[in-house]
Amino acid sequence: MEAASIAHGAAHAEHEHPPAAHRSSRVEPQLLGMLLFIISEVMVFGAFFTAYFFIRVAQGNPWPAPGTKLPVEVAGVNTAILVSSSFTMHWAQTAIKKGNRFALKAGMLTTFALGATFLFVQINEYVHIGFAPHDSAQGTIFYGLTGLHGAHVFIGLTLLLMVTVRAFRGHFSPQEHRGVEVPGIYWHFVDAMWLVVFTTVYVL
Repeated sequence: MEAASIAHGAAHAEHEHPPAAHRSSRVEPQLLGMLLFIISEVMVFGAFFTAYFFIRVAQGNPWPAPGTKLPVEVAGVNTAILVSSSFTMHWAQTAIKKGNRFALKAGMLTTFALGATFLFVQINEYVHIGFAPHDSAQGTIFYGLTGLHGAHVFIGLTLLLMVTVRAFRGHFSPQEHRGVEVPGIYWHFVDAMWLVVFTTVYVL
């Protein structure tokens, strides 16, 4: 009788909480969330690129606007800096998977420094470029595209700073490194999107 009462109590306790949610996706929630966020950001950039191609192709306006010049050489060096940060980010991601905390810290610090340098150079470019967003439609699109990307770089640097601080506090391990991988995916997206912006706006 007593055993039956205990069994009944245990069964009742099991039903006090709802069962675990069913996961139909094989992708982890954190990773899936970041991928969906990146897809939405691609759409945002797509709207700006649509305006860019409308000015150049549909209306046939010269690019950049007459009397203005884009600092292609400076932007090229800045592109190399940002692309390098993607390699150092990958280095940090690979290091923590192997349990190499020193390489993780070095990789995150280097990635943050390269990203901050890129953003500083871009702001300096705005100061000396010689035209404002309201001067022409081309200027509006230029500042819109590069400024939108710059905002993403700032967000990425904030995430990198958080990861770096956590790395120095010993929060990651070969078994628990999602906190490095997910921000790393975002940073790779930021780098890849800049290659598209640089090629389209500065080179073509």
